[in-house]
Amino acid sequence: MLIAVVSLSALGIVFGLVLGLAARFFHVERGGIEAEIEAMMPGTNCGQCGFPGCAGAATALAEGNATVTCCPPGGLALAEALAARLGVALDASTVQAQVPQIAEVREEICIGCTKCFKSCPTDAVLGAVKQIHSVIREACTGCAKCESVCPTGAIELIPVPVTLQTWVWPKPASA
Repeated sequence: MLIAVVSLSALGIVFGLVLGLAARFFHVERGGIEAEIEAMMPGTNCGQCGFPGCAGAATALAEGNATVTCCPPGGLALAEALAARLGVALDASTVQAQVPQIAEVREEICIGCTKCFKSCPTDAVLGAVKQIHSVIREACTGCAKCESVCPTGAIELIPVPVTLQTWVWPKPASA
């Protein structure tokens, strides 16, 4: 028994050192502009832009394969910041100024079909077969994927309710 414990511990230490060294030697630095763009993104990784997360959208923007208006959660403010950073012209008429939204389940018409929580990328929808579903507000990114698959229309996007945790002091009006 003691030999097995010692040998597995030795293997764990050796493999840990090998993985640590491999991580140092094979580390790949991300490009400067990609990292800057990704830092500007909201970081929700919701997929509304059509790319696999904010890192994929940042790569596409840096390569010129996406427009600066590709991020719906970022809204007009992000589109303007991206246009300024990338030096491209922005057509503000194509961007809708929207407030952050989250999904809400109308319990009186929810049939418990489970289609909504299977489509949620952040596992924010809770429920079981033939049970009423609910949404974890802190985990919801407002991507609307659950809203589009609900057969009864029980899920709708609502503005994030103003609480002490979500309230933001409005910017002063310019004189």
